[in-house]
Amino acid sequence: MHRLHTSLPPRVRRHLLWPSLLVAASLMFSLGLACATPLAAFAAAVALTSSRRDALVLILSVWFANQFVGFTLLGYPWTASAFAWGVALGASAVLAMLAGQWTASRSVGAARVVGFLATGLAAFAAYEAALFVVAVTLLGGTEDFTAAILGWIFVINAAAFVGLVVLHRLAVSVGLVAGPAVPVRITEAHA
Repeated sequence: MHRLHTSLPPRVRRHLLWPSLLVAASLMFSLGLACATPLAAFAAAVALTSSRRDALVLILSVWFANQFVGFTLLGYPWTASAFAWGVALGASAVLAMLAGQWTASRSVGAARVVGFLATGLAAFAAYEAALFVVAVTLLGGTEDFTAAILGWIFVINAAAFVGLVVLHRLAVSVGLVAGPAVPVRITEAHA
């Protein structure tokens, strides 16, 4: 196994580290927060750091890790409703990633912090809106969309998003992770 790792070119190892960090973070969040895993934060982070194809693979990997932990370790019920909500979470996470990438691409020329905030907010709004539509139209559960619960979920996602962005920036700065495959052209604000 060690031989395989060292035979990979450094560029490939750097490309594989970010997905590995994201999946590991998803596993930790899933174990700690279960149903409150910040999938919108992951969607925004991959929207800012990856090409569309890579972001899709990453967000689905993060979602799968969350579902795997839930159904195998946390005792999620093996019911049609639980599986349907799992699929809804995955589809909402993909939608959030797409909304994040769309927003990031429209933030060209904005200060970096403004672009990052807009991307995070767009991903969160798309994610929660999609889940609310599923709750209203198909699966029920609208009682989980109170201001208090959404506020708590927002705080978790905001903190996770900041942490993921900082983790990525640190990993890039020390050369452990390659920069974004498709650079997000959000500029620094200069006084």
